[in-house]
Amino acid sequence: MKLYKITLLLLLTIFASSCEDVITVDLNTSAPRLVIDASIQWQKGTSGNEQKVKLTTTTGFYDTNIPTVSGAIVFVTNSDNVTFNFIEEEPNSGIYLCHNFVPEIDKNYNLTVILNGETYTANETLMSVAPITSIEQNDEGGFTGDEIEVKAFFNDPPSVINYYMFTFKSSIAAVPEYDLFDDSFTQGNENFGLYINEDIDTNDNLEITINGVSRRYYEYMKKIVSIRGGNTGSPFSTPPATVRGNIVNQSNADNYALGYFNLSETDYRNYVIQ
Repeated sequence: MKLYKITLLLLLTIFASSCEDVITVDLNTSAPRLVIDASIQWQKGTSGNEQKVKLTTTTGFYDTNIPTVSGAIVFVTNSDNVTFNFIEEEPNSGIYLCHNFVPEIDKNYNLTVILNGETYTANETLMSVAPITSIEQNDEGGFTGDEIEVKAFFNDPPSVINYYMFTFKSSIAAVPEYDLFDDSFTQGNENFGLYINEDIDTNDNLEITINGVSRRYYEYMKKIVSIRGGNTGSPFSTPPATVRGNIVNQSNADNYALGYFNLSETDYRNYVIQ
């Protein structure tokens, strides 16, 4: 792996030194589309009352600023018909906050976003998760035996089909890495999420989060990770291909939104590399 990276770096250096002009390719830009980032996260041991929904739009490939969306009506209703309102408290932030959300495992929730006379809805169930029981580090991991490998262990509940998403956010990377799997072949056993990196070093931080997710969200995130060419990259930035989530425009099906409405119980550890 190191030889490959050195060779690639050498080729890129030769290529860069032989080029003096930066070439910008003209790309067709479609009309902006609403992006709804509605991921309700309930950390074990907390009340889970503080939640948020973020609204943005898609933009051009070369644009560095992500446009935010204001003026929407956003609320979530549970299966007991209790409504939780999300309010944009900071003007033009695109972040809609709720301070009294009540998370309940296996309860069904409905998201509603009303914007410019159109109504977007999504439905999902809040999934439970097993807690992280231990973390192990191996300094001779990876295919080459010279990478740091971190395993976060948990005990999978027996007789229940579960889907998991691990998020690994290191202090040396701008975006997290993801590890997605189900318990089809490890039902009721001790399992682990895996993180491997040759660049992380002693005293670097690694934030580890395990999410219990629905099968639909599991399949959605697998597609996102796949088209990004690996397990890195933000799931809420624009991918190279359009991946539709569970959000439906009830007013105009052709003007669909991107994003996903997800609810997960989570467990979190902040691990310091040894």
